[in-house]
Amino acid sequence: MLIDQNSSILRKPEHIISLATGGILLRAKVKVHTFTKQDRQISDEVTTSKRAARNAGRYTKQLFADVPELRALLNDRQTWYNFVQRVTYPWDGEWAYLPTPRIVPVMAEIEQRKAASVELLEKFIHVMPQAISNEAFAQGDMFNRDDYPSPDEVRSKFKVIVQTMNVPEGDYRVEIATHLADDLQKNFEQQTKDIIGDIHAKQQEQLVKVLQSFSHCCDSETVIEDGEIKVKRRKMYESTLTDAMELCETFAKFNLTNDAKLEEARRDLLKVLDGVTIDQLRNSDTKRVVVKEGVDDILAKFGM
Repeated sequence: MLIDQNSSILRKPEHIISLATGGILLRAKVKVHTFTKQDRQISDEVTTSKRAARNAGRYTKQLFADVPELRALLNDRQTWYNFVQRVTYPWDGEWAYLPTPRIVPVMAEIEQRKAASVELLEKFIHVMPQAISNEAFAQGDMFNRDDYPSPDEVRSKFKVIVQTMNVPEGDYRVEIATHLADDLQKNFEQQTKDIIGDIHAKQQEQLVKVLQSFSHCCDSETVIEDGEIKVKRRKMYESTLTDAMELCETFAKFNLTNDAKLEEARRDLLKVLDGVTIDQLRNSDTKRVVVKEGVDDILAKFGM
């Protein structure tokens, strides 16, 4: 951050401008409900039978103890978290940084994921009547029909909220004492340095992960089948090739620190994968060896 001696304008470091023009902020909040209910009457019965104080314990009922559709719906929150972690970089709290090259495909995938989440919700609502009937038998005297929400109430408890906003630039044109400006400058520049450092570290982590996946999948393994020792190709996943190409495309347009090592690795990986198809990687031992040697050479530059 710099101070213009003539106008007392507090200016941002150049990296904040590049962050503001290089992407947007994204936040995904997934609201879920676990369907538990505290039962005061049962709690009182237990504490009384155990000669304990009334507030010594509480009994919580699982309204849907074993419903696969509800399990899938609850697991959806982790799926959303994993998705956001995969396509964004650290920013601040719930907000993550989404580079410009990824905005269009990521927003399209978000709409698909929202539709999938709604489908999971409706599947659970569809089986709710039968699930409640099953609980009436499973819970015995603990069952209370009033504990269970209506379909509309369930829909209100499960929501996916995706928000985006521009990187805040603010208005730093304030008259400020020089000593305070110096303190703000150090603080602001450190925050910026930390953000960029986190993004850069994750970029390297993503690249190394893809390279390691290629190296592993292109290798073979020794297995025992029907008492015989056999050497078999490891399974090659199409997502490994897709993720590698997507990273190369993103890093070509989004390299905040102009890291020469990252750019060199990106170029080398493109050369290794030039013209390579998933069918070749699955069926050609020669192609697998060539790709493995290439990615291992790149990994060596990262000390892997």
